[in-house]
Amino acid sequence: MRIGLVVQLHGRPDGPNQPAWDSIHELAKTAEEVGFDMFVFEDVLLYRGEEHTDGCWESMAIAAALAASTEHISLGQSVINSPYRSPTLLAAQATTLDEISDGRYVLGIGAGNSDDYEDFGFPPDHRFSRFEEAIQIIHTLLHDGRVSFDGRFYEVGDAEIVLRGPSPNGPQINIAGAGPKMLRLAARYGDAWNWWAYDETVEEMTTRLTPILETLEEACRAEDRATSDLDRTLDLYSVTPPGFEPPDGRRPLSGSADELSSTLLRIEELGFSEVRCDLTDNSTEAVSAMKDVVDLVHSA
Repeated sequence: MRIGLVVQLHGRPDGPNQPAWDSIHELAKTAEEVGFDMFVFEDVLLYRGEEHTDGCWESMAIAAALAASTEHISLGQSVINSPYRSPTLLAAQATTLDEISDGRYVLGIGAGNSDDYEDFGFPPDHRFSRFEEAIQIIHTLLHDGRVSFDGRFYEVGDAEIVLRGPSPNGPQINIAGAGPKMLRLAARYGDAWNWWAYDETVEEMTTRLTPILETLEEACRAEDRATSDLDRTLDLYSVTPPGFEPPDGRRPLSGSADELSSTLLRIEELGFSEVRCDLTDNSTEAVSAMKDVVDLVHSA
């Protein structure tokens, strides 16, 4: 099973979390040295709260910088907010990142669930219907290099990607979503499917995720696709590294390296090929403390 690291890009100048490029880059390089397979991050522009507002670095720029400054680790957004970008531009950006990263970029994408669309001038309505058109355009343009489309929300005359990266069909598409219609799109257009878990035991995850996974299998059958042909990835919010204390009021996965690796490998039994760990401590020391966990997961 593969194991990844989730990193946050949001914060504010006067707050406890103020991620700078240097710290993000240091985390990525440390994750690469530790042996993590994947480095994922969010795609949001603004988090408005009752008491304060957090901003977020733009994720495509971060992806390009990471692609150029790392060597082995795969990288990409956990879930791109589809409404932020036109599908043709997004496909062109993904192809460029495929080139810069030498095939290590993964296009994680979903219909979107942020509350900042209207603030930045993006349409907030008909999210599934817009995504249904967008993912068809993105998939066709990445796989075939050319697309024309006349839909309700998008019109594409004759878009063509002439310069292609090393991946024959473009970067891997990892679609996030849990509803039946989104799962059908994942089965139709995705190379992988992604979802999440937050402060849950494996037993609680199993209870919550099993119906979703059964619906995903039904969607694969409806698309005449083998379920084994669709990778499954899971973002784990959160994991406390060995030797660190879980924060008060939270229930992250925790324990020794042996205990944590055993817990993560139980998630593999649900059919997940990759888990991405959001650590309760955002330091490079915490990332380094996961080395034995990473090694044990890889050696299982």
